[in-house]
Amino acid sequence: MKLGNLIVPLLIALIIIYGLVKKVDVFEVFVEGAKDGLLVAFRILPVLVGLLTAIGMLRASGALDALTSLCAPLTRVLGVPEQVLPLALLKPVSGSGSLAVLENLLTQFSPDSYIGRVACVMQGSTETTFYTIAVYYGAVKTTRTRCTLPCALIGDAVGLILSGFVVRLLFGVA
Repeated sequence: MKLGNLIVPLLIALIIIYGLVKKVDVFEVFVEGAKDGLLVAFRILPVLVGLLTAIGMLRASGALDALTSLCAPLTRVLGVPEQVLPLALLKPVSGSGSLAVLENLLTQFSPDSYIGRVACVMQGSTETTFYTIAVYYGAVKTTRTRCTLPCALIGDAVGLILSGFVVRLLFGVA
């Protein structure tokens, strides 16, 4: 049996043993934690529904295609193919939406193509910014994100720009 298969059961056993040694009612603490987790889930559910609805509307309306066409000249200069732009635009909003776009790109162009490599580097080096802010800030009921959003979007832009550069550097010019 592999060690990786034993890690989670061993961790759970250690937590239970630690609780018993410290004379903590482990089951009661578990139930309280589960109850708190459900309350957090109910608090952030409206934000998630709104976010997923907005993503669906963006894709269905054709706004994503229009935005891609608008950004294409700039990204072409940066070495980022136009076909990867829908991924770059969806990734800050939706992890699952961007994975669907990545799967489509890899099926259409192959993982070893320039487009496939840039898409993979971009997928791995950017974050689902709006989703993360909505979930984590929503969980603690914070409404002012101050510098979080601009800094995170700058990080996503750097991931977009450098994905083309890094692929050219490591694999040669497209």
